[in-house]
Formats: sequence, structure tokens, C-alpha cells
Amino acid sequence: MNYNIMAYGAVADGQTNCREAIQKAIDHCNENGGGRVVVPAGKYLSGTIILKSNVELHLENGAVLISSLKQEDIIDFARNVEDPNEDIGWEGGCFLCAFHEKNISITGEGTIYGQGDKVFYDDGADSDFHECPKNIKIEERPRTTFFEDVENLTVRGITFQDAAFWTLHMAGCRHVIVDGVRIFNDVRGANNDGIDPDTCQDVVITNCIVQAGDDAIVVKNSAPMAKKYGACENVVISNCVLYSHDSALKVGTETCHAIRHVVLSDCVFRDCSRGVGIWARDGAIIEDIHVHHVSGNTKRYADCPQRKFAPRWWGKGEPIFISATPRRPGEHPGYIRNISFDHIYMTVESALFLAGEEESRIKNVSIEKMHLIMKKQGTQNANVFDEQPSVRGVYPHSIPVVYARCVDYLEIDGTVTLEGAYQNCSLQEIEGCKEVQICLKKTIKVRQARKEIRRKNETGSQSTIPCSNKNRNNRRTVERSS
Repeated sequence: MNYNIMAYGAVADGQTNCREAIQKAIDHCNENGGGRVVVPAGKYLSGTIILKSNVELHLENGAVLISSLKQEDIIDFARNVEDPNEDIGWEGGCFLCAFHEKNISITGEGTIYGQGDKVFYDDGADSDFHECPKNIKIEERPRTTFFEDVENLTVRGITFQDAAFWTLHMAGCRHVIVDGVRIFNDVRGANNDGIDPDTCQDVVITNCIVQAGDDAIVVKNSAPMAKKYGACENVVISNCVLYSHDSALKVGTETCHAIRHVVLSDCVFRDCSRGVGIWARDGAIIEDIHVHHVSGNTKRYADCPQRKFAPRWWGKGEPIFISATPRRPGEHPGYIRNISFDHIYMTVESALFLAGEEESRIKNVSIEKMHLIMKKQGTQNANVFDEQPSVRGVYPHSIPVVYARCVDYLEIDGTVTLEGAYQNCSLQEIEGCKEVQICLKKTIKVRQARKEIRRKNETGSQSTIPCSNKNRNNRRTVERSS
């Protein structure tokens, strides 16, 4: 059965707060056993909307649901709902939400508009590169959505535009489908993540386009949610286009419980600061992460380290970043093991970066059929390593093709083309690793006259770096466990 919000008093002028009308339609639908709440074409401003079990919120073509930015219109559940397990609050409250429900859907061809374009502004703090995160006008920024402990959650076909904070945040949810969703956020907006499965299980994200300043997709285990719901596991991401000034896919940094069994395949990364980033910071284990058939590019953007709010992007152009390093002195970051990549085709500005510590060694990583082009693409020089947030932070460093520290059982094979300023970079820098095997075919491409380029191509300018592990026949393997 359909429940049209217009029948409950909604006004499609984009100015009248329709929260009461929309909530009445949802409540009535839920009380009658479920159905579809229809938002017809038009613009509807609203405060916090709470979805209920067995309700589909359907936005028809031309419908725009607008999140209010007024603090009095947005419920901050961390401050207004008593929860003995909630020791860390969420900033700013949320617009669309559900708690401890089941069988909830958001569907249709309409748009959910977070008004982030009224939150962020360019203060020119990065010497007019216009690349660093923008500053903010409004401190209390609502999440566009927040779903906690929802079983059978589907988000399909919807467009999210200009989130003021995280866009699609799911915590402790089970059996989640995100299909054909389009997210178009400010590419310089801080904290406007695309899709965040947080302590979720059995998640499928497919056929999506995500554009964000912050990470496009983040698989994590935040502290307040990990206490309630445990591990984040069984996440499949496929056929997506991901554009972010941070990571296309981030696993971590919030790792307060195990993260395992994550697969990403057949995706395109466009102009990201980092391709895939895997962080252990908070003591838990990350294992069985597999990435297949990705293409695109990574580049470095300008920062503003002297500014207190959002001084830096995380990432300096790395295609792959794996890090197990203490967040603060004296803490143990946790462990990373059983990670694989294959069929990677990317143009990049920084190294393959894999770095553990003696007490948190990274184990069993394979990168196969990798094809990289290393060349400058942006305004910034690639002359730093970036391990933030951690005790190591950001520091100057020459850029090799592969950097590995405290990694055991590492295999890499593929090709790399070095262009321009990268033609003299080293192929590898290995520190404190065991059982490393790197096989790379290198091509150096120098800017020359066309005839010279043609001559080089005819005669060949390739060299092969042989496998670097002398004990390759004595390789041991790490047992997979879950």
C-alpha cells in the first residue's frame, strides 16, 4: 500500500519544514504492517526523519528531500537518547535514520540533498591551489543518514547530493544492499564520506558512483559500535566508480574490532589521493581483504598543515597503502594479514606503501599482474610519506616504486613505467622484511622528440628486475584464519 506524503500535509516549496507530515506517513505505514511512503516530484525541506520497520521510502523522479541545517530541527541521538553503551557521541545528529528495525528501503530516482554547499567555503589557505579541504561555516553538521542495528536494509537508485557530513552511514546492520546509488559531494568537503559500513555484516555495494572529498567507501569498526556489534565482515564491493580526495576504498582506520572478508572488484578510481588504504590502529585484526581488476589514477593534492581544521588530505598518491602503526605512543595498532591484489592498472604519484612495526608485522601480502605508470599529474611534488594518523605522521622521503617495512611473505609482480621526474626513482626500498619476492619489469619514458621516441620503441628500453628473494624455494606460508 502507498502512503503519499502530500496526503499528510507536506508542502513542496523547499522552504516549509515537512518533518511532521513525512513522519506521520512513515508511522502510519508502519502501524498498518508496512508499505511504501511516496515522495512525489517537488522540493521538501525536513528535520530528522525516523524510518520504521517494513517501510520503503520511495522518492519519485523529480523529488528532492532536503536536510535542514538548523540545530533545532536535527535530533542528535548521542545527546538525546539514553544509551549505556554509547560513550562516544556522533557529531551533529542525523537527517534520515533508523534504530533497531528491520526491512527498511530507500528507493527511487529522486535526490536527498544535504545542503553541504552551504556548509563549506574556500578560505584560500593552501596558497590558492584550491585543493586543500575547505573550511566550514556550521560546526553542527548532520549526517545525511545513520542506520543502527537494521536487518535487511536496501538503498537503491537514489542520488545523494552535497552531504554536510557522512553520507550513508550504517552501523551494526546486517544484510545490506546498496545498488545503483549516486553520491555527488563537494570534492573538497572534509568528513563527507560516501558509504560507511561500520561493524556491519553481509553487505553488497554495487553499481554505484561516489564522488566525495573524504573517503568514497570506508569499511570500519568504530569504538561505540564495536562494543555493541563486534566484527565488520563479509563486504562485497563491485562495479563502482570512486572519486575522492582521500581513499577510494579505506579499510580502517577505526579498528576497534576485527575486519575480515572484504572483496572489491571491477572498480574505477578517479583522481584519488589513495587507491586502497588498509589501516590497523586500534588493536584489532584485519584479514582476508582481496582486490581484483581495478583501474584509474591517484594524485597528490595541496595541503594546509598550518590550519587547525582539516589541515591535510590523507594520502599522497599511493595506489596501495597498508599500514599497522600505533595511533599514539605506547599503543598496539593490531595486525594485518592475508591481503591480495591482482590486475591493477593505475597511473600514480607515489609508492606502493606497506609498513608495519616490529610488534605488528604485516603478513602474507600478494600483488599480482600490477601495471603502474608513475608520473606527476597534479600541482604537488611527491616527496613525502604519509602515515597519519599515527606516531609517525607525515615526513619527507624519496619515492621508490615499492616501499616495505616489517612485512613477512610479500610477493609482487608486474610492470612499471617511469615518466619524467620519476625516471630515476628506485624500484624498491625494503626494511626489516622477511621472505620478499619482487618481480618488476621497468620501462623508462623520457620526454623527447617524436623521432627519438619512435627509435626507442623500436629498439626497446626495458629492463627486468629479477625476483629479489634468494630463498624463494623455501617460502613458508601463513595460515589463513577467521
